Amino acid sequence: MPDARPGEAFADSKVAELQRTASDVQRELGSLAGEIHNAEQALQDASAALGTARTVREQADEAVRARQADVDQYVSALFGSFGRPNQLQVLLLARSPEDFLDGSSLMARVQEAEAKELTGATRRREAAVTAEQAAEAAAKAATDRKADLDRRNGDATNRAAAITSEFRGKLASANAAVVAMQQAQRTRNEQTATNWRAYTDKLAVAGIKPGADAFEATLQSGERLLVLPAVTIQAVTAAVGALGKPYVPRGDGPDAYSCDGLTRSIYGLAGSAAEQMAVLQPVPDPQPGDLVFVGPERYGVQSVGVALDPRTMITADARLVGVVVTDIPPSVLGYARPALPRRPAQPVPQRTDNGLVWRCGGVDLPSGGWSGYPNGLIPPTALCGVGIGTHALRCDAAQAFRALAAEFSAAFGRTVCVTDSYRTFDEQVRLYGVKPALAAVPGTSNHGWGLAVDLCGGAQSYGTPEYAWLRANAGRYGWSNPVWALPGRGREEPWHWEFGGD
Repeated sequence: MPDARPGEAFADSKVAELQRTASDVQRELGSLAGEIHNAEQALQDASAALGTARTVREQADEAVRARQADVDQYVSALFGSFGRPNQLQVLLLARSPEDFLDGSSLMARVQEAEAKELTGATRRREAAVTAEQAAEAAAKAATDRKADLDRRNGDATNRAAAITSEFRGKLASANAAVVAMQQAQRTRNEQTATNWRAYTDKLAVAGIKPGADAFEATLQSGERLLVLPAVTIQAVTAAVGALGKPYVPRGDGPDAYSCDGLTRSIYGLAGSAAEQMAVLQPVPDPQPGDLVFVGPERYGVQSVGVALDPRTMITADARLVGVVVTDIPPSVLGYARPALPRRPAQPVPQRTDNGLVWRCGGVDLPSGGWSGYPNGLIPPTALCGVGIGTHALRCDAAQAFRALAAEFSAAFGRTVCVTDSYRTFDEQVRLYGVKPALAAVPGTSNHGWGLAVDLCGGAQSYGTPEYAWLRANAGRYGWSNPVWALPGRGREEPWHWEFGGD
């Protein structure tokens, strides 16, 4: 089994490399969006502070002018009314014998008091000027910071545009590989289903009833036929009936399956592939219906399938994004027969590798990746409709959304409005070319994993009854308006909802 990241096993490795580069650029753009939002707020705050400082300085200017005018008017009136003060005027103005004896100092004290008032107003004006200068410096720093971030954001956007251009050149070959592999797998599935139906038809025509154990029977034609146990025939028939159903990470059927979900469903087992291996009786060589546990050992028990013969099995494969007939790989950890009595749980291989985490034959990524195909190149057969137009999602997400939409319709008397769901890689490229500052870089969008929808009809705006209802109820179905899309986060998108059920 190749130790590869999603996409590398099925498409040009350049696509996978571009996706990783695009993810780096997208993270940079996301970080810059947050910084730009903060810088814009800082600039608004600095501008408001500068406006306040200018108002205070203007008020201080007016106070100084008013005080100076009062002093000038008082002095003018005093001298205009009395002329030069004589002893009678001093006597009339004196408040004490000392004032009369020192009449010449009376006018000085009057002028000194007025001067003090003027000096206080002047000092307050000087403080206001200093505060205004500081506010101007802060506003300039905020403006410069915003300009620098805008420049860096422009550079990152240009790099993203260049990556998008490269993606276009690789898309056709990647799509061709996907289509060819889909067709080959479909043909193999159909041939296996035809062969199994021919086998069960022979049993029916011959009137042979399977028992608890396998036995050989001779047909009227002389052909000898292995008659499998009844429980095995029932299980393999169920597995064949699931061929072509989509893979989902936690699927237990009947619409979609994971690898251990398939074996849980057809044999009534419990637990993960590792837990199933721990309690089932091992056998040295597989017969039809036996379970095949797959490694490599350094990944632990990362997959399980239903054997058809010593070379092939049916499994829900993450890389092939469905229930398929596939070769039994060399990295088999063991075989087990569900028809035998269970045993007490025994130790099974555990993961020792610190690298990629594998599950059901594909890499299990925390970023939302769930198949071996590149983001946006998931086959339509691996997706399920949501019951609204042609919109489709990963099948477990689609099932949860249909349930959410039914409750929404009951609450509002109309169908929930959807503008976007699964978004192909080509659509991501086109959208990014139109609005690179808003759209995710191609190959990084949760739309490309079939795990996101964009809504309308009122749900596209904060503060509406529709948005409030979704915020209160969508979580019960595994859907949420992600944190980064909430108000005040720098990239508000009330219309964007993501599925996080796995």
